[in-house]
Amino acid sequence: MRPGEPGLVAINAGYNGTHGGRGQRVAAFTAGQIEDPRPRADEMTVPDKPGAGRQGHGRWSSERATLHQLAAQPADILVIGGGITGAGIARDAAMRGLRTVLVEKNDLGAGTSSRSSRLIHGGLRYLETGDFRLVLEANRERRVLLRIAPHLVWPLAFVFPLHRGDRIPLWRLAAGMWLYDLLAMFRNVRTHRMLGKRGVLEAEPMLRERGLLGGARFYDAQCDDARLVLATARSAMQHGALVANYTGVLALERTAGRVVGAQVEDRITGRRAVIRASVVINAAGPWADRIRTLEDAGAAPLLQPTKGIHIVVERSRLDHREGIIFTSPIDGRVLFILPWGNLSYIGTTDTESTEPPDHLTISADEMVYLLRSANARFPHARLSLEDVRASWAGLRPLLAGRNGDNPSSRSREHAIVQGSGGMISVLGGKLTTYRTMAREAVDRAIRELRFRDGRPRPGEAATHEEPLPGGETADLSAFRERGLELGVTPESVEHLLRHYGTEAAGIYNLGAGDRPLLRRLLPPHPAIEGEVIHAVRRELAQTVEDIMVRRLHLYYESLDHGIPAARRVAELMARDRGWDEPRIEAEAARYVEFASR
Repeated sequence: MRPGEPGLVAINAGYNGTHGGRGQRVAAFTAGQIEDPRPRADEMTVPDKPGAGRQGHGRWSSERATLHQLAAQPADILVIGGGITGAGIARDAAMRGLRTVLVEKNDLGAGTSSRSSRLIHGGLRYLETGDFRLVLEANRERRVLLRIAPHLVWPLAFVFPLHRGDRIPLWRLAAGMWLYDLLAMFRNVRTHRMLGKRGVLEAEPMLRERGLLGGARFYDAQCDDARLVLATARSAMQHGALVANYTGVLALERTAGRVVGAQVEDRITGRRAVIRASVVINAAGPWADRIRTLEDAGAAPLLQPTKGIHIVVERSRLDHREGIIFTSPIDGRVLFILPWGNLSYIGTTDTESTEPPDHLTISADEMVYLLRSANARFPHARLSLEDVRASWAGLRPLLAGRNGDNPSSRSREHAIVQGSGGMISVLGGKLTTYRTMAREAVDRAIRELRFRDGRPRPGEAATHEEPLPGGETADLSAFRERGLELGVTPESVEHLLRHYGTEAAGIYNLGAGDRPLLRRLLPPHPAIEGEVIHAVRRELAQTVEDIMVRRLHLYYESLDHGIPAARRVAELMARDRGWDEPRIEAEAARYVEFASR
């Protein structure tokens, strides 16, 4: 990096971290640059990333799109649903140069996409159902996401212990491990290793020794699911997509029987508008069948959702070192115990559910099932309901299967269908393969666009190559050093790098100009106040809940769900939102009410 180059400053004279052959620079769009695009001498800045100048709706903005912007001109593609699939579709479409709009009735990723097992995995358990194609595809996608978002997707070692009486014999596990590596073309993080009883106990000393036969160690990947959705949506915005959370679809617009847009409502202001679009894509996850009935009131449901819950406990109670995958002694279902800092989460159930996606509940029986299963493998833990720190539940939008089939064996494949009015619906699928679903959906939309107006087919989007925001390099040593220079605690620096990657530079810039923003928001949690400003300016956060649950995860990671910090978060948000004192009180109170349920 050359000192004095326009828009750039040296961040470290010896910095030579590269990613994908992109040289020694990392992408722009850091929070500090919003205040003043001209870097100060002490600022950490980075240049524009590839593609940032290709915009379908004018100058790129990190702000939530207004109704006026959404309705100002027709879009090529309107995406309904701001989960990982919708965000992926918007990114793919925008990168192909299509005028793209995405609307989400709640916050981005507020549904199933932020209530997953937080795994980007090759689908080891899908080998049992013979879904080899899905395993092959998932392994490929895992490699891509590890490369384009190293701060949000990281390798995780797993131990799979087997005990006497488990439904999976040791020979079958060994065969499955070899097949898993084969389908990954031996390009996994590392190849598996079979372990005897002693090897398993050396890896995880607190596992139940009685009846232990042996096991395996293998590798998959863990992710921050909510922030992966945000990064994907923001990448779409960098390519010109207009994105509006808290914007719900009320009805579909038709011309000569064709769906040509949607009537929407801004759920913050209550105002309404009509968005015109050549193609509408329904990517509403577990709400997809509901959106399909707006096109055809008699449309038969194509989804058969299952509910999955997770519970959070202190990691020290289990004292495990790596990810644990095991079969429940209660019903033989494959379960996970996964590390998350000083916490662990246990999941997941897979049960039929007729509950509406907006109002999922978690019963004591469901939590007890997970606790009993974990206690059977870690008998010293003696976990009870009183040990559950937090929990979450999500609906998997699985394709309907045969009546009476086992929910756990139901396919994680996806389908793309087109309704009577031409609306394209993306159904089923899984987090790991969202890019594949997005590409196929946009391909279908492009065929529709060519049929309607004869436009030439745009090239493929390089979604497998271009890093997501913050993922431009896996070498974050220069960013680590800068944080420590500013006096940020080592714990908070590591937290920032894990959440934001290279975009931690923007938060450092905020703190350099306003030192109190480097303070911890709610000690001992490592989140700092500057992250709230960043979330409002760069990540479309509209409410205290948005920040506490899906941006900073204080709801899950801190005692009392972060309630003591609600007031301070509202005060910080007020700087940019223009809230007065009564509004600050109301926003904080609304979060307290939510977190106290």
